[in-house]
Amino acid sequence: MVKIHERKFVTADPDKCVGCQVCEFICSFTKENSFNPLKSRIRVVRLNPLVNVSLSCRLCEDPPCVAACPRDALTQSEENGTILVDEDKCNGCGWCIEACDYGAIMIHPEKKVVFVCDLCKEQGEPQCVKWCPEEALDLVTSDVLAQKARIAATKKLFQEALKSTTATS
Repeated sequence: MVKIHERKFVTADPDKCVGCQVCEFICSFTKENSFNPLKSRIRVVRLNPLVNVSLSCRLCEDPPCVAACPRDALTQSEENGTILVDEDKCNGCGWCIEACDYGAIMIHPEKKVVFVCDLCKEQGEPQCVKWCPEEALDLVTSDVLAQKARIAATKKLFQEALKSTTATS
């Protein structure tokens, strides 16, 4: 069983993401043999014209989506932490969608059951990361992501400190 701090998930760098949707297209093609963003397990969200970010499953330690499912259609893989969907049990009620803090679960437009990123387990690596033309996507652990956030926050504080010292000089 992979510990929570060792689980890798796909994350996006909003400073690099240009909103091209290649991740959505390659995901839908890999999983559904169709270039259709509605069938993608990763979603591009435009926060404003210049800020885009891709969202996918974060492999929570105690996934609220699994707990919310009234039909026990969702389970979490002990091997890598991905969320597994039993399509025979899922009726598309959407409780798991509401429970997910990351907007990572969607309803399949044709099957009417939920689906979520499985890190392209059949391909061996997430194809969205492999094909991202801007290298905005990465496969990381929560510890690495937290460290990147600390570094970014420290740089921002340093820049603010420089501004205030030059303004008072």
